[in-house]
Formats: sequence, structure tokens, C-alpha cells
Amino acid sequence: MDLEHQDANPTRRRGAELEAAILDAAWEQLLDRGYSGLTFEAVAERAGTSRPVLYRRWATRGDLLRAAISHRGRQVEVVVPDTGNLRDDVLEALRDMNDTRADFVVMMASSLGEYFAEGGTTPREVRALFIGDRASTMATIVERAIARGEVNPAHVTERAITLPADLYRYEVLMSLKPVSDDVLRTIVDDVFLPLVQPDTASKAPRSDE
Repeated sequence: MDLEHQDANPTRRRGAELEAAILDAAWEQLLDRGYSGLTFEAVAERAGTSRPVLYRRWATRGDLLRAAISHRGRQVEVVVPDTGNLRDDVLEALRDMNDTRADFVVMMASSLGEYFAEGGTTPREVRALFIGDRASTMATIVERAIARGEVNPAHVTERAITLPADLYRYEVLMSLKPVSDDVLRTIVDDVFLPLVQPDTASKAPRSDE
């Protein structure tokens, strides 16, 4: 048997497998070349397929972009930390964001201006595509902390719950790179915990000190 010849002719991809390969290629193209480089020709070449295959699935570059972002978001596994205390839960959640989503935030900030301008879509809407229907990690963390008596429910608002992630995204947007652990700890210790903890709460234990 001619193994070399056999390897040069892999099984033809179809259906969901082919679509996943195309969307993976589109995501990589976005990271490498931005929206301006997200052409059907470039994605087809990167995915090892043809432009007509893409056109049968997505009519425009915008359609392909949205599909690629949703696809990438579904690939990100989100595990809600459960360390037993609020501080470490929030810090671990931010570290997970830093590891798995910094590239998305950077790409959205630096490469999608043309897309936002031409389609009237907002960064908030693009972020919603990435997140999908996942439950809020921070909301779950805060609910558990309330049950443990670590959080004053009167201090909990929607803005307070989203504040750590909002501050994290701001830091990434300003630097266009992942955030240092020192900055993550500052977000938690200097801003979030004083906002939501009971007024008489003692300082939370710091497992990383």
C-alpha cells in the first residue's frame, strides 16, 4: 500500500466537521489579519476548502464573522470557581478570563472598527455572541457568597456584579494584552470587595500571600 499517497488524500470533510474547520480558520484569520483580512478567499485557503463552500453557508463577511465568534465562544469552557471564599472565587474567575478571553477582547478592540462602522453593530452585541446563553459566573459567585454571609445583599446591584469583569476588560482595552496578576488582585481587593462586603466584615483571607 502507498501510505504516502494515502496521506495526501484525507477523508473529505462534510457537514458539522467541515463547518467547524471553516469557523476555526475564520477565527484564526481574524486574530492574524483582523476584519479587513477576513475574506472568503483567505478563510477558504486556510481551511483547505473552496469559496463556494463558504458562500453556501454565509452570504457576507459579517455573517461569517458572527458565526466564527459564536463558534469560538462555545469552545471556551467556563468553570465557576468554588474555593470557599469570595475573594479567591472572583480572583480565579478573572484569571480564567485572562487565560481564555483576552485574545477576543484585544481582537474586538483593535480589529473590528470597520465591522462596527459598516454594520451598526456594537461591541456589546458582539460580546453577547461570544458569551451565548451561559449563566453569569459572577452572579453565581456572589449568590454563594451571600449564602455564606460574605456579601451584604443591600450592596449587590447588577453594576456591582459586573464590575470586576468590566474593569478587567478596560485594562485589556487600554494595553491590548493580558492583564498582570497584580492588577487582577487590585481589582478584587481595592475595588470589588469593599463595595459588596458587609460594613463590619473582617478582611478576607488571602491564600496567595
